Amino acid sequence: MSQSVDSAVSAVRPYIEQHRAAFLDDLAEWLRIPSVSAQPEHAADVRRSADWLAAKLRETGFPTVEVWRTPGAPAVFAEWPAADPGAPTVVVYGHHDVQPAAREDGWESDPFEPVVRGNRLYARGAADDKGQVFFHTLGVRAHLAATGRTAPAVHLKLLIEGEEESGSPHFRELVEQHAGRLAADAVIVSDTGMWSEDTPTVCTGMRGLAECEIRLHGPGQDIHSGSFGGAVPNPATAAARLVAALHDEHARVAVPGFYDGVAELTDRERELFAGLPFDEQRWLGTAKSRATHGEAGYSTLERVWARPTAEVNGIGGGYQGPGSKTIIPSSAMVKLSFRLVAGQDPGHIEKAVRAWAEEQVPAGTRCDITFGAATRPCLTPLDHPALQSLVRAMGRAFDQPVGHTREGGSGPAADLQEVLGAPVLFLGISVPSDGWHAPNEKVELDLLFKGVETSAYLWGDLAEHWRTEP
Repeated sequence: MSQSVDSAVSAVRPYIEQHRAAFLDDLAEWLRIPSVSAQPEHAADVRRSADWLAAKLRETGFPTVEVWRTPGAPAVFAEWPAADPGAPTVVVYGHHDVQPAAREDGWESDPFEPVVRGNRLYARGAADDKGQVFFHTLGVRAHLAATGRTAPAVHLKLLIEGEEESGSPHFRELVEQHAGRLAADAVIVSDTGMWSEDTPTVCTGMRGLAECEIRLHGPGQDIHSGSFGGAVPNPATAAARLVAALHDEHARVAVPGFYDGVAELTDRERELFAGLPFDEQRWLGTAKSRATHGEAGYSTLERVWARPTAEVNGIGGGYQGPGSKTIIPSSAMVKLSFRLVAGQDPGHIEKAVRAWAEEQVPAGTRCDITFGAATRPCLTPLDHPALQSLVRAMGRAFDQPVGHTREGGSGPAADLQEVLGAPVLFLGISVPSDGWHAPNEKVELDLLFKGVETSAYLWGDLAEHWRTEP
């Protein structure tokens, strides 16, 4: 480490240790609020959670803190300007709502009564996402204490929503409504994780999502297969043929135009993915599957993180009960989802899928296609200065090299990227064993405080290495 880096570490770590107990007491208090956005009976608790966080952010030192109401659950906004007008502006995103949880689900203790066992904190929201939101409060205080500043080295904003666990139905509208207040040079998402306890990583991208339901209508009612079979189109057969036509023999999506604009993996990205300690057999065990399968020419991690996919989520039609019922069903349905990567446009995908599906359907069968709201993909180039600052900050905190991953799932972070025009970075310290959405959710305390430490180093590194115009 350089002298300046060593000095920062020697100042930050004692401060964090000195305030560790108080930080955990505060976090436990927040975790006791059952802010379950999906359950109407907890609406008041979600509001109470937002008010609690707002008060704590004011106590932390943020001069501007507001609770933003939505048609659903409230979000919390905070802002702390830097003294230097040329410093970069960063928005930290997370969420304060949590998944439903009850003792009878298999919890060893009350999910809303935090308990420390060993070096782990167990509670609903410990990792997803209250713990990862809250580490920024101690992180910014450690940053100030270590540098002697009275304000962060960057213009720091927080946007902590209250509906992420309910699908973020009002989030994009909220971001568009407050786009001016949220203007930023980069977005930091602290609602994600690392590869493992021993392998710290930063995520550089997240896939987008488009999904649809296709309903195929044939006869006006179920009809006798002996009297009419072989003489009129069968919508269940049409559904089967449509699904069979979705991929070619190399497991590539066969929808014309589907791959238009796809950002291909670079050699460096493939090298970084290949360098991770990936155990495919163990991964298959987690997937409850017996073999890997997917697009030819790509590894399992590349398929999950960096390639677009099409999946059949459901297919049905006709008689489903015991025994037989010899009919031609009047209708059938298929549910499809498409994970998208950087360079793909959900609007283009919708048009392509509609045109493709209609071509697969035989004459005399009506095809109704309904698409849900789409999520765009996001990707940050490896050489982006903000990403490089994040890697350095995490490397200082963990005292080891930091790897790179992507996220195969989708989330509201892409809305921030699209509306604000800012790259999205992922600072998360959760690990797969933390059990998001499951009984006995926990966070590893050593990793939680590494998150605090990373946050403390990040703001100064960004200000030093990434100048913007005032």
